[in-house]
Amino acid sequence: MKPSTAPGECSSLADLTRASDYGARILEFLPSISEAPDAEAAVCLFKRALQLIGADAGVFQSVIRDDAMRTTYRSVLACDPLWAVEYVKHGWHDCDPWLRHALRSEEPTLGTALDVRPDEEAFVTTSASLGFASAVVAPAPSCAGTSRVGVLTLGSHNVGFFEDEGYRLVRVIAKALAMELHRWLLQAIRKELLTLSRITAAELDLLRHEEAGHTSKMIGAALHIEPKTVDCRFQRLSAKLEAPDRRTAARIARLYGLL
Repeated sequence: MKPSTAPGECSSLADLTRASDYGARILEFLPSISEAPDAEAAVCLFKRALQLIGADAGVFQSVIRDDAMRTTYRSVLACDPLWAVEYVKHGWHDCDPWLRHALRSEEPTLGTALDVRPDEEAFVTTSASLGFASAVVAPAPSCAGTSRVGVLTLGSHNVGFFEDEGYRLVRVIAKALAMELHRWLLQAIRKELLTLSRITAAELDLLRHEEAGHTSKMIGAALHIEPKTVDCRFQRLSAKLEAPDRRTAARIARLYGLL
């Protein structure tokens, strides 16, 4: 997927980034990703971004932790489909050093700089054989801290490809790309949840009251209804979000971008 080069021309990352318009072309292109109308368009734009960067593969992963019992994983893939098959088959969510890095740092890093645990070695080896022999791992942090985090990984089939002076520019570009993908995915998740749950604007207002710490009595006074009616509405709303209580419902709404 790397940009084409003339016969005999070196295609190292350093050579690619020396092009006078390298960074400008990519940064001009990135905003189109968060504006993608659907998943197919987002993947196509992601692949184009990888081409401009000079990467062979890319994966963006998002983790949303609703509570201690429920975690949602979503991804945008521009790599060998076998990578996703292996990931799911082996249940690598808990043995993924890329995700682990994103949960404890906001800074991009090289794959070779990660402190890989023994139980993560199979993941690293398999990923290396499927387009990530060299990798850049770029977290996409959010205001929700570790409850909602994303991570972009750029890959190359060539060992050491990202480990040259070109990485200085690519780390900045990777961080920007990670945030645009995170923004698009959150928008897609929000739209999906609104469609499936059929939450109304009035119910979102209820959640805002809850988030502000208002009691049923206070909310009832503001809406000119009885406190017990407020409680009933919260029960229905919590059921829509599969939440055990109104406080959790408000937390889920915030994490999924409804508020």
